[in-house]
Amino acid sequence: MADRHGEGPYVDTPLYLRPRADPPLASLLEDQTFLHALVDALGSPLNVLLPEAVAGNAARFRAVYRRHHLAGRVYFAHKANRSSALVRRLAAEDVAAVGVDVASLEELRHALSCGFTGSRIMATGPKDAEFLWLAARVGATVNLDSPGELEQLAGLVRRHGPGRVDVLVRLSGFESAAGHGGAGTRMLSRRSRFGTPLREAQTLLSALHQHADVVELTGVAYHLDTTGVEEKARALEQCVLFMDDCRARGLAPRAVDIGGGFGVGYLAEAGEWERWTTALSEAVLGGRPPLTWRGHGYGLRNEGGTVRGTAALYPAHRPTAGPGYLDELLSLPAPVLGRPTATLLLEHLHDLHIEPGRSLVDQCGLSLARVLDVRPADPESGQYLVRLGMNAGDMSLEEHGVLVDPVLLSRGEPEKGDREPVGVFLTGNLCLEADLITRRLVHLPRLPRVGDLLAFVNTAGYAMDFHAHRAQRQPLARTVAVERRGESWQWCLDEDYWPITPPGGTPA
Repeated sequence: MADRHGEGPYVDTPLYLRPRADPPLASLLEDQTFLHALVDALGSPLNVLLPEAVAGNAARFRAVYRRHHLAGRVYFAHKANRSSALVRRLAAEDVAAVGVDVASLEELRHALSCGFTGSRIMATGPKDAEFLWLAARVGATVNLDSPGELEQLAGLVRRHGPGRVDVLVRLSGFESAAGHGGAGTRMLSRRSRFGTPLREAQTLLSALHQHADVVELTGVAYHLDTTGVEEKARALEQCVLFMDDCRARGLAPRAVDIGGGFGVGYLAEAGEWERWTTALSEAVLGGRPPLTWRGHGYGLRNEGGTVRGTAALYPAHRPTAGPGYLDELLSLPAPVLGRPTATLLLEHLHDLHIEPGRSLVDQCGLSLARVLDVRPADPESGQYLVRLGMNAGDMSLEEHGVLVDPVLLSRGEPEKGDREPVGVFLTGNLCLEADLITRRLVHLPRLPRVGDLLAFVNTAGYAMDFHAHRAQRQPLARTVAVERRGESWQWCLDEDYWPITPPGGTPA
């Protein structure tokens, strides 16, 4: 089949990136009448959350702990989503098994208001004096990013006397670690602006001894911005060896916090991802019509007929992600000691803490937008511009490099001529050229009509509200929590959800 410009068999062949949708999210998508009614009542854009799904994800992570006979806690990285419903639902889980990781003073306040006690809270991220004071006052564990934070925390505790504070120290720079049989081994961990480099850890240990009257070292932590499981296994092993040094110095850490980064598989089919990424390279080289708005290459460029650069894209199809990724990491032999990382933790009687964000809210929500306008992109291409009742800040999958097609929810029966696949660019409601919901050409099963909805699936992790703003006084998306009750869905506003009260019902 030739394209409309006679340049090859490309443009008329839809390149789909269809989303993975598991129960109960899949059944929610099927209830188009319910979703249209929600948007009619609450406006576009609209975020829809499934609190029970986050509890199911926590249970799957805990099952991995049991498989490896490990103790420790799953801390939800609150920054992934602002929702009250999700945090309240997790607060109702096993006290010893589930906690929350807060990275700001307001997140700490929110977690406390949603039912978490201080003993279940991990305070991470950059910290000011107010954040440190409240964390110490309520008995949260403080994950220290630097010796400077340790000094500031110790001073606050001495002045204001809330009592001895449990702390973890976050380490980085594992490529410098040696002296435990790994001398000469180059640890290829990425540079990070967070954490204390391992080569400076002795100074940190001295400071912990100096402040032992006001802080107690309960563990060490790391968080690597990588999907490489081998790199994370090296870091975990180095943390275990560092804790041996701590014990030799009279300290008694008992937990390793390995952060998050367990990943999510967004797409239903690996083949669609492989076809699209291959086609992107072909388009960058000029071997096929562009797949993107104004030839955007997602980090790739054509240099003399060769593709250069690195695609700034999240691996949207991942065969192993979330709890499966954690299982793989714990089963991987450590590079120096040679035993599985889970075995190292068991041998040393260490607990394991994790801080999943994106993966803990996998399949926990979607974002809805009403179609406001449909018009040709240009007369020759057969492509269309579809303007939505949202902007790029309301649904920021592409901001995180995640490419996945929305699901078209028709307002009524499509007309006879509307049943052919079509390529569209999705634009936002701001008067800015840069306000694109998707920079790529999205293929839909038919041309949308004004009043239809597009459902962006699996947006609860970082895409739903992380970049939301009130530019041009456009409304922020409201958020609702939904739950299946019998044959129908029930809903309530996010802030009105409590685990003891079914949406739309009375206390259980």
